[in-house]
Amino acid sequence: MSAPSSKLNVVVVDDDPAVLNSLKFSLEIEGLSVSCYHSGTELLGVADSLKSGCMVIDYHLFDMNGLELLRKLRDRHISNPVLLITSFPSAALRKQAAEAGAQIIEKPLFGNLLLDAIRGALARQTAARS
Repeated sequence: MSAPSSKLNVVVVDDDPAVLNSLKFSLEIEGLSVSCYHSGTELLGVADSLKSGCMVIDYHLFDMNGLELLRKLRDRHISNPVLLITSFPSAALRKQAAEAGAQIIEKPLFGNLLLDAIRGALARQTAARS
């Protein structure tokens, strides 16, 4: 049996394999442990095992949108911080995301914007548990 990982966990849900692989690669280079899922349904299949970490969820998934997935996770009492990635979010989407407790990160993902948001979310989660 291996020792538990001290890396911080990030769950990424995106139905575009290129985006999923790119995010996994770039976040792992930064020392994060990354679990990837191709759909909301796939994540919901393992959701009860999500104890800590940050979730990066694409808004436009083929089986449900990111806010629907977030609602289903919250219904299961999974309170991990969520970063919703999308292009050109409307004012209505921004409002819905804020009400759901999700931070929107706009695509394209330039610079360290996503990484900084992930680190901030993980730091807040760690502080809240202390």
